[in-house]
Amino acid sequence: MTENDVRAVGIDPGTKSFDICGLENGDIFYEKILDSSKLAKDPTILVDSVEEVMPLDLIAGPSGYGVELTYLEDLDLEILEDWYLTYILLLKKEDMEAALKEGNPGIMVYSAMTESALEMKRKGLPVCYIPGVINMATVPEYRKMNNLDMGTVDKLCCSVLGVFDQSIRLDIPYSEVSFILIEMGAGYTAGIGVDEGKIVDGIGGTMGGMGFLTSGEIDLEMVQLGRNWDKTDIFTGGISTVVDEESLESFIEKRSKYGPAWNRMMEDVEKMVKSLSVSVPDPNEILISGRLTGFENIRNELSDRLEKVAPPVKMKSLPNADSVKEAAQGYSMVAEGIAGGKFSEVVDHLGIRDAKGTALDYIYHPRGKKVEGKLKEKVPFRP
Repeated sequence: MTENDVRAVGIDPGTKSFDICGLENGDIFYEKILDSSKLAKDPTILVDSVEEVMPLDLIAGPSGYGVELTYLEDLDLEILEDWYLTYILLLKKEDMEAALKEGNPGIMVYSAMTESALEMKRKGLPVCYIPGVINMATVPEYRKMNNLDMGTVDKLCCSVLGVFDQSIRLDIPYSEVSFILIEMGAGYTAGIGVDEGKIVDGIGGTMGGMGFLTSGEIDLEMVQLGRNWDKTDIFTGGISTVVDEESLESFIEKRSKYGPAWNRMMEDVEKMVKSLSVSVPDPNEILISGRLTGFENIRNELSDRLEKVAPPVKMKSLPNADSVKEAAQGYSMVAEGIAGGKFSEVVDHLGIRDAKGTALDYIYHPRGKKVEGKLKEKVPFRP
C-alpha cells in the first residue's frame, strides 16, 4: 500500500448472512457472504475471512444496536464479553446461555458475534464499533425518550449509502439530500428519516411494523399479559409466525393465500413512512432497500402505496458491488471514511464521529430504568 491508500472493511451481521465488504481508495476490492447458520456454529470463519485481506487500516465490526465510535484496542479483553453483550447486543449473559441451550438460531448468531469480537481482540485486529440511530447527535433527544431501537447500525449504514447515492444521482450537495428510508430485511422492517443529509429520526425493527420474523411493536397490554419475556421473543411473532411459513420465498410466492398477513406487512410500511414524514415533511424520495425489496412484487406494491408521499426509488449499490447487501457497503463506507478515505466527507457530514453514548441512555420508564442502572453498574461503558 502507498502512503495515501486506505483499506477498510465493514461487516454486516444479518439474519440470513454476514456480508463482508472491503474498500480500497473508495473502490470495492473484496466481497464475501457467510451463511449465518454456519457462522453460528463456527465463529472463526468470520475472523479468517477478514484476515484474508489484511493489512487493513480499519474494520467496522458488527455493532448491533450501536455505540459512540469505540475502538476495540481500548477495551480490556477481561471485560470485553460482558461489554459486548451489554452495549452492542442489549443481552444479559445468563439469557444468552439459556437460549443457547435451547438452540435458538438468533441467539446462536449473537453468540458468534461475541466470540468473533473476542478473537479479533486476541489477534489485535484494527476494529471499531459504530453508532446506531439513537446515538446520533442529529436526532433530537425528545425523540429518543424510552426508545432503545430507533434503527440498528445496519440501518444507519444503509442511510450512509443512501445519502451518498442520492447526492450522486440527483447531483445535489449532501446538505440538500432528503429521504425516508425503508429497509426490509429477512427479519425486520425499519425506517429512517434523513433531512439536509443528516439522520433526524428512526423507527427500528423492534418498534415499528411487523417484519417477516419479528412482531415489531408490542402492545403494553400484551407485555403485561405475557409477564416474563425473553430475548428470543424478539425473533418471533411476525409474519412467518402468523402464516406458519419459515420460507420467505414461499410466503411471497403464496401471497394470495396469505392476504391478511401480506396486507398487514405492507400497510405497516405505509404507516411507518407517513409517521416519519412528520420529521421529514418534504423528502426528495422514499429509498427502499433490504432483502425483501429484491422481490419485484414487493417493490411494485411499495411503489403504489408510497408514491403519494414521494417517489419510491430502489437504493443503488456502490459501483462494482456484485453480491453484498447495502448495509455491508455502508459499514465499509463508514470504516473507510473514519480512516480518512474517500468517504470522509459523507461520514463527517452525517456527524458519525459526534455520536454519543449507548442505546441504554434514554430510558425513563421506572422498570427499565432500574435494569439500566444495574447493567451500567455491573459493566461500565467506559471502565
